[in-house]
Amino acid sequence: MLVCALGDLLLDVIVRTDGSSGPDAEGTAETRVGAGGQAANVAAWAVMLGAEARFVGKRAADGAGELAARELASRGVELLGPIDAEGRNGVVVSLVDPEGARTMLSDRGVAPELRAEDLDVRWFAGCEWLHLSGYSLFRRPIEEAAAKAAGAVQAQGGSVSVDLSSAAGIRSHGPERLLSRLGLLQPDVVFANEGELAAIGGEPPGKALVVKRGSEGFTIDGRSYPALATEIVDTTGAGDALAAGYLVGGPELAAEAAARCVAHLGAMP
Repeated sequence: MLVCALGDLLLDVIVRTDGSSGPDAEGTAETRVGAGGQAANVAAWAVMLGAEARFVGKRAADGAGELAARELASRGVELLGPIDAEGRNGVVVSLVDPEGARTMLSDRGVAPELRAEDLDVRWFAGCEWLHLSGYSLFRRPIEEAAAKAAGAVQAQGGSVSVDLSSAAGIRSHGPERLLSRLGLLQPDVVFANEGELAAIGGEPPGKALVVKRGSEGFTIDGRSYPALATEIVDTTGAGDALAAGYLVGGPELAAEAAARCVAHLGAMP
């Protein structure tokens, strides 16, 4: 199976704190720095779970972009898309508390500047699944690039999945605009959490809806699947692992991938 993921390749900076806070507080932390971003995470997990994967997106040639690209390639993901020699690569900082919950601060850098004309439709040849990060639908010109990629994959009989990604992003972009875009894309699967569904105002267009419910597991078109028992170290990226598992092997592999993800620090496998 070949999974293509279009969206962000960011430098992921994860800081797991001991819970100390306040202007004069001083505590300790465990950190991880490496490749991240929703589309990159899904591609890396797809490879780990037995598929082939391509990442398509725009990245910068700065230190952050080079580090993230080198790590993603080392995980067996093929990287495609333009490299901006002068721009700034995106960085996401995740602050993780002792219980594994996280606060995410994102700088998307040059990623939203991916244009439809930057894409070569041959990049999507043989792609059985195209996974679109919701962040690729909130901004222009990347939303036109996402539409072109989806059309190329659907024209050859492939399937499209979309992760709604961010309740704040949906509210800022406008739920009506996003619903209109999803209506045009006609995705085979939409992944969302309950906050994102509330932000978009109901069930989005799509043939199947996977609702991510954290420690309570997930539902597929209303049917519940429990989360597997595991130690929770960091919830960052669990939804991306779940999405990759679902695309590669269905609900059982989705649950397994999510459990593996939350048991270690960081969103990558």
